[in-house]
Amino acid sequence: MKQFTDKVVVITGAGSGMGRGYALAFARLGAKLALNDYDREGLEETGTLVRALSDKALLTDVFDVGSRGHMYDFATRVKAEMGNASVIINNAGVSGEGLPTWGLSDDSYERVMQINFFGVLYGTRAFLPQLLASDEGAVVNVSSIFGLVGTPNSSDYCASKFAVRGFTESLMVELEESPISVHLVHPGGIRTNIAKGAVKGEEFADKYLKTEPDDIVEQVIRCIRSGKQRLVYGHQARRIWLASWAMSLEKRNRLLFREMQDMMDPEHYSILRPGA
Repeated sequence: MKQFTDKVVVITGAGSGMGRGYALAFARLGAKLALNDYDREGLEETGTLVRALSDKALLTDVFDVGSRGHMYDFATRVKAEMGNASVIINNAGVSGEGLPTWGLSDDSYERVMQINFFGVLYGTRAFLPQLLASDEGAVVNVSSIFGLVGTPNSSDYCASKFAVRGFTESLMVELEESPISVHLVHPGGIRTNIAKGAVKGEEFADKYLKTEPDDIVEQVIRCIRSGKQRLVYGHQARRIWLASWAMSLEKRNRLLFREMQDMMDPEHYSILRPGA
C-alpha cells in the first residue's frame, strides 16, 4: 500500500505508547480509524488527539483483545459503520510478572498468552476477510526483540512474542501470492508503559526503554509502503537481532545473563543455591 487517505485502519492498544503513535500518524495521513484499548480513559484521550488532527471517521471500542467474541464483534461493527478495513495493526500487549519461571503463576502465563498471542490471532483472523474483500491491505503484528531471544524473568512474555513471530511468519508464506502484505515488528526498547507493574519494571524501563514511539511508527509505515516484512527497531534491537542468529546459543545465553544480571533479584534465585 502506498497511500492511506480514506482507508480504514484498525489499531489495537491505541490508548497509549506505540498504539497512540500509530493512531496519530495515520490520522495525519487521512485514514479512517477504528481504535481499541482496554483502558477507556487512555482511548478517549487518543480519540481527542485524533479529532484535533483529522475530520475523518473515527470509531473507538473498549474491550480486551484476548476476548474472541469481542474482537469479532468489533470487526463486524467496523465493517458495518466504516466499510472494509485495509490495515490491521495488532499492537495491544502486556508485560509479564517479571519473575523467573519457578516464581511465575500459571495465571500469568495464561493472561499474557491470551492477550499477546491470542489477541493478535483473533485480530488477524477477524479482519483478514475484510482485507481480502478489499483486494488490498496490510497485516501488522507486533512481536518484540524478546520474540528473537529468550531473556530472564520473561518466560511468559517471551513465549507469547515467539508465538506471534511463528504465527506471522507462517501467515506471510500463506499470503505470498495475495494482495495482502504481512509485517512482523520486533520493537526494541521503546519508551512505553509496557513494564509498569512488573517486578523491577521501573528499573527495566529506565535502563532499556529509550526510543520514542513515534520513531518506530514512522518505520512501520515505511514498511507497509515498501512491502518490507520484518522490522527490528529500537534501543538495542540491532544488537539483539545480531545475537539471535550470529552467536551460538551457549554464548548468547552467557551474554544475556551478564547483560541482565542486575535485573535478576538474588532472592528469587536463591532456590538455585540451597544452603547458601
